[in-house]
Amino acid sequence: MKHLLLISTSTVFGTRYLEHASGELRNLFGGAARVLFVPYALKDRDGYTAKAREAFGELGYELESIHESRDSLAAVADAQAIFIGGGNTFRLLKTLYDEGLLQPIRTRVLEGMSYAGASAGANMACPTIRTTNDMPIVEPPSLDALNLVPFQINPHYIDPDPSSTHMGETREMRIQQFHEENATPVIGLREGAMLRVDDQRVQLRGRAGARIFRRGQPPIETVPETELNAWLE
Repeated sequence: MKHLLLISTSTVFGTRYLEHASGELRNLFGGAARVLFVPYALKDRDGYTAKAREAFGELGYELESIHESRDSLAAVADAQAIFIGGGNTFRLLKTLYDEGLLQPIRTRVLEGMSYAGASAGANMACPTIRTTNDMPIVEPPSLDALNLVPFQINPHYIDPDPSSTHMGETREMRIQQFHEENATPVIGLREGAMLRVDDQRVQLRGRAGARIFRRGQPPIETVPETELNAWLE
């Protein structure tokens, strides 16, 4: 049985890093003593790790960063739980491909290792990264990601502003364009929203709602504690 926590953002306005998700992270990781951190989405891996190590230390977990390991494959094989941090999704995915880590991480999660990801880390759990908000600053060999869930996520989802004079595409329009070419449902996670996945069960958690986009159908508005499976099949 797989257990995942997919978080829209690592920091909500007025809170510290991961503070808004602390209860959900404890609930997910349970009795694990160590968490393996994947900082590949940011360039400054040492600085990123220090920030994450402080946050997880306050939660009661020892944080081990995969970039500090001599053998990244062994680190994944030995991990009790894993957290993939946010940043640039393309850089994150390319590095996972370069290190040969996609399949090993997927295998461990499907075997029951708890997985948490924020922003780019949430994108990574999807079939592909086609609904990320990031620029392709590097080119991974494929857009295929971990495929741990049967839907796509758009983190940091922003609702259309009817009073805005901005003439560019809204987030909703971009997701509609995705559905012109793809049939996979997309969950737009607002800041503070997160998804708890236990095997096939998907529930919206956190302090904000989400919108579910399906090809050829109007978006569905959801609120925390709602089970989403009926709209994702």
